Amino acid sequence: MRFLFVLLCCLAGTAHAEPAKPTPHKAYLTLIIDDLGQNLPRDRRVLALPGPVTTAIMPDTPHATEFAREAHRAGKIVILHMPMDPATGPFAWHPELPIEELEKRLNAAFKRVPFTAGINNHMGSRMTAQPVAMAWLMAELQRRHKFFVDSRTSAQTVAAQQAQKIDLASVSRDVFLDDERTEAAIFTQLQTAISLAHKQGSAVMIGHPYPQTLAVLERELPKLKAQGIEWIDIKQMISVRSNRAMAGHGKDGVYR
Repeated sequence: MRFLFVLLCCLAGTAHAEPAKPTPHKAYLTLIIDDLGQNLPRDRRVLALPGPVTTAIMPDTPHATEFAREAHRAGKIVILHMPMDPATGPFAWHPELPIEELEKRLNAAFKRVPFTAGINNHMGSRMTAQPVAMAWLMAELQRRHKFFVDSRTSAQTVAAQQAQKIDLASVSRDVFLDDERTEAAIFTQLQTAISLAHKQGSAVMIGHPYPQTLAVLERELPKLKAQGIEWIDIKQMISVRSNRAMAGHGKDGVYR
């Protein structure tokens, strides 16, 4: 009888308990704007975008240092947009360079772009395919407490793979917004990123400070919330993804 009484009490309590609420599906988006530091009036439009845009500044530009300071004052995350082969110039990395020269160029680039939280590659289709150099870079970034964003300019990149091996904070690009510089094409790419964020939970976009790109972003970014998208900064995205590869970058969370 006592067992029956306890059972009836439990059933009565269950009947009045509220059903568990399902956790809403989150869709996160991150935006990086590359190639900054060349034109201050143009680049300041990036700072005026209504959200946590990440500013990727090239070291070999006339306003690299000044704009990095402005972006930092504006509360934006600054990253070094590191030139890599086939990019040229005094800071560019090339496969034939010894590690000592790569380190010298990296140090010089960091001096030109202050307040950096991490780096991503400018061009780099040949360089990011070099396992030894990429392994050295990831270890160096780990030592400096900086993160890495793989722009994925080549299907042969091993950069994110090397970062994952040592559990360096990193993330990979999903969508380039403006390979085609028309507002219609850029709008289509933005919608692709939004759809991908809904499908896989997050998407990382990279764009450039072209007038067409900025026009689309200024018009469309304020609409993200209504489309079920949460715009987060790059550090939050790294946390959301927990260094796991998306389906387009690898298998079962491991970069290939």
